[in-house]
Amino acid sequence: MIDTEVAELIGREEERQKETITLIPSENYASAAVREAVGSVLSNKYAEGYPGRRYYQGNGIIDEIENLAIERTKRLFGVPHANVQPYSGSPANAAVLLALVGPGEKVMGMKLAAGGHLTHGHSVSFSGRFFPAVQYDVDENGLVDYGEMEKMALVEKPKLLVVGATAYPRIFDWQRVGEIGNKTGAYILADISHIAGLVAAGEHPSPVPFVDVVMTTTHKTLRGPRGAVLLVTEKGLAKDADLAKKIDKAVFPGMQGGPHENVVAGIAMAMAEAATPEFRQYAKQVVKNARELAAGLMKLGYKITTGGTDNHLMLIDLVDKGLTGKEAAVALEEAGIVTNANAIPHDPNPPLKPSGLRVGTPAVTTRGMKEPEMKLIAELMERALRGEKEQVRAEVKKLGMKFPVPG
Repeated sequence: MIDTEVAELIGREEERQKETITLIPSENYASAAVREAVGSVLSNKYAEGYPGRRYYQGNGIIDEIENLAIERTKRLFGVPHANVQPYSGSPANAAVLLALVGPGEKVMGMKLAAGGHLTHGHSVSFSGRFFPAVQYDVDENGLVDYGEMEKMALVEKPKLLVVGATAYPRIFDWQRVGEIGNKTGAYILADISHIAGLVAAGEHPSPVPFVDVVMTTTHKTLRGPRGAVLLVTEKGLAKDADLAKKIDKAVFPGMQGGPHENVVAGIAMAMAEAATPEFRQYAKQVVKNARELAAGLMKLGYKITTGGTDNHLMLIDLVDKGLTGKEAAVALEEAGIVTNANAIPHDPNPPLKPSGLRVGTPAVTTRGMKEPEMKLIAELMERALRGEKEQVRAEVKKLGMKFPVPG
């Protein structure tokens, strides 16, 4: 059977991706090899359990694939243990909480409005509904105040301290975070979903020497399939010799059933790609491009929180422009530039009408764009927000043809 309706929709989405500029920091383009693995016959196989310990027969080859993904992940990040089965980032974080935090024990993470994630203890998430949660903030400059983080941790005594973000444009001081964990006795989870590709390439310091568990999705700066991995560090095992077993049991059978081995194969491929010199050059260019784009926007009169960026993303503060983030995001999409509305630190507006725009460079860098294109994109954004939507859209389409989507 040929499903022309679905095929037509996929074709339209393919054209949309080609003809628009993706600036959403959490989006990227997976390689053709990764997409081929995800769409392979591996999706036909049930594989509950772990390599060598499955509940179904016929998993000999599947075991080899999963072991390959595990070994490549361990080697890339320099850890003694990796679980490659989590379906995505939120269930992976849920598994860590299930493994390490008991009823009535506290979770501490960054406020959502400060750049954190729902699963770091926000009240609308399971992490805030089923666990007592406290949340640290950023200072008036939008930066993490590690002194305040330490004070809160010493007072609140969380069982788990989560450090990581979805909208934080600066480098995390993992050594300082580790010191806080040492003083408080808390387990530390580093959520590097956004910056994992930069960490793997040495463009952002690694949390591995200083934390107990690391979680990352695989589809952002890593350019892999939509999945996640959990890493247990040497420090974590020194603190708790059973930590790896606890994490594995929390993933399966605690949170999930059969793993998506087609995605696991895609993760194996992505980890191999991320270990190449070409990927390291890519990650370096992502950061260069982000700094250039931020500088271009500031030159055009836009306020960037923290005054710039050290990684792949930035937050545009639109308060003095008389626009909400949603209004700006809609206007830009009409001009072919895809971003997302986002709260700024200490946002005066409610969550449904945030004052900021979250912008990043992973996807445009994958397409081969460099500093000159970042200057152009800043100008195109400014023109689109001034009302030149149709003309900008034509120029965006032309730019997309010059830098085709890979694969």
